[in-house]
Formats: sequence, C-alpha cells, structure tokens
Amino acid sequence: MSYTADEARRRLLEDLAGAIEQLGVALSCLTEAYEMVDEQLAQALEDQVFRPTQAGYGRARRAFTAFAQRHGLEAAAPEEGSSGTHSEDPRAYLERALQAVERADLEIAELQDSLLPVEVGDRELRDALSGTRELIGAVPGRARALLRGLGR
Repeated sequence: MSYTADEARRRLLEDLAGAIEQLGVALSCLTEAYEMVDEQLAQALEDQVFRPTQAGYGRARRAFTAFAQRHGLEAAAPEEGSSGTHSEDPRAYLERALQAVERADLEIAELQDSLLPVEVGDRELRDALSGTRELIGAVPGRARALLRGLGR
C-alpha cells in the first residue's frame, strides 16, 4: 500500500497519541493509588513509578507537539487519561497503571519497528521515542515490586 508523506506523518501522530493516552491513564491510576497508601509507600510510588512515568509522558507530548509543528500538521492533543472504575484497593490502580505503561511502551516500540519515524519522521522524533522508552522502561518492574509489597 502506498501512502503520501503527509498521510504517514498523520498516522505516526495518531499512533504516538495512543501511547501518550496510555501514559495519561497510568498517571491517573498512580495518582489514585498514591492517595490510598501510607506515607512510606506513597514516597516509593512517587519516586520509582510516578516520576519516570510523568517524565515519559511529558517527553512524548513535547515530541508530539514539536513534530506536528515542524511538519505543519494540525493535530489534536491526546485525550486525558482516566483511572477507570473506582476501587477501594490501591493494588487495582497500580495494576492498571502497570498495564497502561506496558501498552504505551509496546505502542512506541511498534511505531519504531514500523520505520515510519525513519521514512517520514526526523531525528528529533526518533530520539524522543527512544528517550521516552528509556524513561518508562523500568516502571513495570518497579510497579510489580511495589505490588508484591502492598498489603503485607
């Protein structure tokens, strides 16, 4: 299937928006979990999971906006994430956040594997995609470790 560079850039932005939305979901879930746990666990949650997720989210959003501007594309900002159905259990929110970060990482990896960022993107976008994955890469393992310790 052939496509124009403009169509490919729009698709690239749509795919990136999906990953950004997943990171937004993760942040909403982490905020909910933070409010439910004790101070010590809240600090660990913030340091080990929230901050790198927030940094990845910010980096991906900046890349999205900058790429659209560089190529003169009108692009709607990704939607804000929702933490989903309310739960009284902080583990539910932490699990949702873990899954959302994993989905975001997978979506960015698939985008990188598609070679769209090489074919119609630019160095800055490729660097931002890699940088985002570096920021969020350790989050799932850290979240799992916190889940194991939660409720003991």
